[in-house]
Order: sequence, then C-alpha cells, then structure tokens
Amino acid sequence: MTKRANFKAGNHVVYPAHGVGKVLAVEEQAISGYELEMLVIEFEKEKMLLRIPTAKVQTAGLRTLSTKKEMQNALKTLKGKVRIKRTMWSRRAQEYEAKINSGDPNLIAEVVRDLHRNADQPDQSYSERQIYQAALERLSRELAVVERIDEDKAVKRVEMVLQAA
Repeated sequence: MTKRANFKAGNHVVYPAHGVGKVLAVEEQAISGYELEMLVIEFEKEKMLLRIPTAKVQTAGLRTLSTKKEMQNALKTLKGKVRIKRTMWSRRAQEYEAKINSGDPNLIAEVVRDLHRNADQPDQSYSERQIYQAALERLSRELAVVERIDEDKAVKRVEMVLQAA
C-alpha cells in the first residue's frame, strides 16, 4: 500500500528524477473511461507541473522529505573520504547521474563530495561541473526545505561542510 496519507496538498515531496516539489492537490481525473486519483506536484524551479496516479507513487519512487536526522547524515557523508573510481569518465558520469536520480540524499551527497574542488585543486571539465552543480542543487533544495532556510543559505551550508572536510 502507498504512503498516500503522507501526500496531502501543501506537503513537500521528493520525486527522484526532479527533486523537491510541492503537492498542490489530490484530484480525480477521468482518463480513457477510468477514474484515477492523481497527485498534482509543482516543481517551482523547473516551472513544471507533474500529475502522477496515486497507484503509481511507490513505483515512481516518490517519497516524503528526509528528516533532519537523515539530512545530518547526508552532511556527514560530505566530510567522508573522496572516492573516485579509476574508470572511464563516461562510466563514472552515468553512475553519478544514477545516484542523483535515486533521490537518496546520502548518494547525492557522495556525488557532491566526490566532484567538489577546492580553489587549490585542478579545474573540472564542463561535464563534471554540470553534474556537480546538479547534485549540489538537488541536495541543497531538500536541505533548504527540511531546515526551513532559503536555498542560498543551504548551498552555503553544504559548501562550508565541504571546505571544513
């Protein structure tokens, strides 16, 4: 059974492929003669509206926001040792994208940690910067909503943890 009770209008949710969104409504919709209950989710940053049948919520990976404790664990992950496999960049890039799209804050934090560069380190390639930026935004957005701070403060907080590591 789905965690439908957790998905009410006004609640924030995490959709793995798009990050944090806000449930605008739970509505009935007739599609091909069938009545379906749909969650309407807004992703403000992307200017996107998503309708997902409540019956497909679990298979889509939709989840409630992380708890403060789960976000603290993700921030601890940022302090860990950088692990970069010695495989081709294209393979690593696929793995990083999969971690970002998993929606798991710990896996996203691993990507942020592994691709972060301090001022004294060599520059990143364009694609490394793109993936790093995507992971940083995804982690920061959830942190911002969980901690009830604005997104810029959340980004600064993540970067402070990285600098201190």
